[in-house]
Amino acid sequence: MATLLSKFRIDFSDITVLGDINTKPKKEHVAAFEEMVEPYRLKEDNMELEAAEGLKNSEPWRITDNELELYRAKTNRQIRLNELLKEHSSTANLIVMSLPLARKGAVSSALYMAWLEVLSKDLPPILFVRGNHQSVLTFYS
Repeated sequence: MATLLSKFRIDFSDITVLGDINTKPKKEHVAAFEEMVEPYRLKEDNMELEAAEGLKNSEPWRITDNELELYRAKTNRQIRLNELLKEHSSTANLIVMSLPLARKGAVSSALYMAWLEVLSKDLPPILFVRGNHQSVLTFYS
């Protein structure tokens, strides 16, 4: 990593390899996420099937119970990344980070925006970069 940063003439003072990325996030951070997405949820349990389908079609951006459960692991990962960023990068002038990937049409826009919010919450400025599954940096040795 140090060699790669040097090739791009990026000054650094320390490199920290994060090994505990898959640890479960703290319960209070998960609860804060749940509270944040609550207004955008489609409460399917409280309505009839036909009414729920109609609401899904008219407001496709809403987060369904099924979607929230399906992407629970990815949501927990975003929350955990925020915890690690707070721990290791809270004094940075700028954090550059890859955008989380989401399949178009599979993840609602509200859930995706909630991921971005939870990733960047209470941190210095963050620049999200999207590479479209291709290397966005080119270097010649």
